[in-house]
Amino acid sequence: MSTTRDSSVSFDQTDTRSDEMNSTIEQWIDDLVAGVDDAQASEEFQEWLDVQSRFHDYSYRNTLLIKRQCPEATRVAGYNTWRSEFDRHVQEGEQAIWIWAPIITKQCPECENSPSYHEQSDCDYDETPPEEWSKGLVGFKPTAVFDVSQTEGEPLPELETEATGNADDLVPALLDAAATLDIDVRVVDAAEWEHGNAKGVCKHRNLHECQPVVEAKDRANQADLAVTLIHEYAHALLHFDGDDEPERAKREVEAEAVAYIVGRYFDLDTSGSAFYLAAWQDDDAESIQERLGRISSTAQEIIDTVVEG
Repeated sequence: MSTTRDSSVSFDQTDTRSDEMNSTIEQWIDDLVAGVDDAQASEEFQEWLDVQSRFHDYSYRNTLLIKRQCPEATRVAGYNTWRSEFDRHVQEGEQAIWIWAPIITKQCPECENSPSYHEQSDCDYDETPPEEWSKGLVGFKPTAVFDVSQTEGEPLPELETEATGNADDLVPALLDAAATLDIDVRVVDAAEWEHGNAKGVCKHRNLHECQPVVEAKDRANQADLAVTLIHEYAHALLHFDGDDEPERAKREVEAEAVAYIVGRYFDLDTSGSAFYLAAWQDDDAESIQERLGRISSTAQEIIDTVVEG
């Protein structure tokens, strides 16, 4: 059955595809900037977070592209990958989802271009021939992928992670991950909690030590405790050196967004999260792009650390 894509975009024109992909990302961010105080903007943002939670190891640029083309996608792969690794086949008539894929090839040690671009550049490096150059990232190219819903064939193997959404397991895994993330974490008994209505805090140990200290109020609802820990870990990783008061509300959106992505990845119900993007109303498009990148990379760091345990 073909995937339905209401109000989605496509990149069918080969000669303009790269420009259209870049333009789509920029337009989405511009629209978000223009409407941060509008409920629709918050809904669009949450939809992107949903996609990011399913593709946590993708850049925000690629998850935005997936969202704009096939927001209901859950797992994507290339045409040949579906066939060779999963014994599944893309159904006839399905429309490709275009994302950016890295180009890894030999690159000049000086200008870092591929051999062909090096020849066209002004770089004079000639100490070693191109065949002896090391490989590296030289750019990105549009690459076609397809969602599992666009394929048919053998059932997919079950994906396994160390924490699968059972918060009773996830909380210990998050506590174990703290050392790798260079965070000192404490779960404090409710009777000893000294931070009022706050569920968690991120603070300095003292004036002389730089390691952030995260404290979370213990509670029976372990899923809620897990989301609080993730939220405060995000503050520790993103905002520990900042104390600019006007940025406080903006930082809260970032931390809550990270908690939303990570929580959904581990099958926690984070539907109660609310994102008040009006806090970003003074930001320009470049600033919001930076925030999206920070949210995406921080969520990925926490997920990877917990999973690798």
